[in-house]
Order: sequence, then structure tokens, then C-alpha cells
Amino acid sequence: MARRKTVRLLSWNVNGLRAALGKGFLEWLKEDRPDLLALQETRSRPEQLPGHLSEELDALGYRQVWNPAQRPGYSGTALLSRLPGEGGIGLAAHDKKLGRWDDEGRVSSWRLGDLLVLGVYFPNGTSGDERLAYKLDFYEMFQAFCEARQRAGDRLVVCGDVNTAHREIDLARPRENRGISGFLPIECAWLDRFTAGRGQPGLVDTFRHFHPEEKARYSWWSQRGGARSRNVGWRLDYFFVTPDLLPLVKRAEILDQVLGSDHCPVELVLSL
Repeated sequence: MARRKTVRLLSWNVNGLRAALGKGFLEWLKEDRPDLLALQETRSRPEQLPGHLSEELDALGYRQVWNPAQRPGYSGTALLSRLPGEGGIGLAAHDKKLGRWDDEGRVSSWRLGDLLVLGVYFPNGTSGDERLAYKLDFYEMFQAFCEARQRAGDRLVVCGDVNTAHREIDLARPRENRGISGFLPIECAWLDRFTAGRGQPGLVDTFRHFHPEEKARYSWWSQRGGARSRNVGWRLDYFFVTPDLLPLVKRAEILDQVLGSDHCPVELVLSL
């Protein structure tokens, strides 16, 4: 039997990669060196990034997947991987019918055999009813996509900024925010369905699997009012896995000591 290898995956909404580079992102990456890093809200095209960045990433052994939004300075995802396999840009890389969802650059992927890692920047619904409807439609489409991949035999790792705190334990002030997008009952109900399953087994929230009752563990803080220093935050960033991967999950954590964005990275350690 082949010996399993421990791999470490991180996901981070960097709130603008160019800004993060100015706050020590590359220095952090050289020190941390995860096997795979999923980035959200990159807000830049590769040609807008410093010319040395690609060379630095190559020197660190990372292959790169960039999926910018069509709209300049908006959304966007990327994957940096030292794992074998190959990257994919957008949902259309897996299902051509879903190409219409790719304009905002919200999904990047990495495939290693039947293991499919999806780095996702889910829409934000705070700017009005139209965007909330788009967010909810994206949620439903994405769950159907994951179910289709499960039926096709894929084992899934889904990571990224979901833009919703699932339960009251996942934000500092649940009662005050129940009417705010990011903690609306209809948004939380989708996370209930995503984790419970609907025709296929639901995906497991790995942080809550290891820390079912742990409070005051957040991955996003408002940049106003010293929210991070007071730990008045929300848990918006997740690693989900299909149940067939759960026996291989060794650790799931929130790296809230890492600065450089209004979000912090989240971590998943797998034995593959």
C-alpha cells in the first residue's frame, strides 16, 4: 500500500491582491508555504500584478491558476498549487452549461485524480435586493453543480468566502445582524441544505467537525471601530469536504493571527 502524504491547504480572501502584496503577502507565503492556496477577491488581472510575482511563485514551486472577473478591480479568484494535477478556470471548466456564471471570476479549481478542490468567492448580498437574489441563485446553482460532481464520482473540497455565517455561534452579534445579508434566515437555510444534502450526501463543515462548540472564532472583521482588536467578527470562510474525504482530514483551523486583509486564512490538513 502506498504511503499517504500529509498536505496542507489554505484559503484566504485577500481583499485585493495588490493591496495584500503591499502588506507582506509574499513574505508570508515564503514563510508558510502551503501545498495549495486558494485566493478570493484578488481584484486584479495577472498583468496588473508586479512583474516579479510570477517568477517568485515559480521559484517557490507554485503552479498558478488565475480567474479574474471581467469587470476591472472586482471579485476574482486564484489558486497556487505545489500539488500534482491540473488547474481549471471557472465552472465551465467542468460543465460548459455553467459558463454564464463565470463572468465574475468566482471559481478556480485544482484536480488530482478524483479529488476536485474548488476555491470559491461566493457573492455578497448586502448591496440590494438584486444582488441578494443573485447570491441565492448562485448558492442553488453551486449546490446542484456539487451534486453533479458527486454523482460523477468526484471527492470534493470546497473552500472560500461563503459570505454567510451559518449559525449564531459563527458571529459575535447574531441578534443585531439577523436582518443583514450574511446572516439572513434564507441564507443560513441554504447552508443547512448544503451540509445536510439533497439527493447526495451533504458536505461537512470541517472547522465545526473538529470544533463543534467553540465560540469567538472568526475569519472576517469589519475595518471600522477596531472590530478585529475587539474580536467582533464573523466566520465567513470555510473548508467543506464530501463525507468520503472526512476520514482523511487531520486538522481544520482558522489562522486568525495572520494579518494583511480584513479576512484571515483558514486551513485544512489532509492525508492523501
